[in-house]
Amino acid sequence: MKFAIDLTQCENHGQCAIVAPGTFSLDGDGLLSFRAHADDEYVSPELDASDAGQAAEAADMCPMQAIRLIG
Repeated sequence: MKFAIDLTQCENHGQCAIVAPGTFSLDGDGLLSFRAHADDEYVSPELDASDAGQAAEAADMCPMQAIRLIG
């Protein structure tokens, strides 16, 4: 399983970083750290079972519904 983040929809609320700090983080400016790797959409590498569970929880918690699961 992978996750994708629509970076045009994400508003950096940080709920993903709160529920899944091992998978999501904010940078020093309070922006989702994946913004350094993509402009419009970030797609993660394949996740292990633990990270996949955290990504699913983060997707549920995202107020903008910017995170989706793939696979």
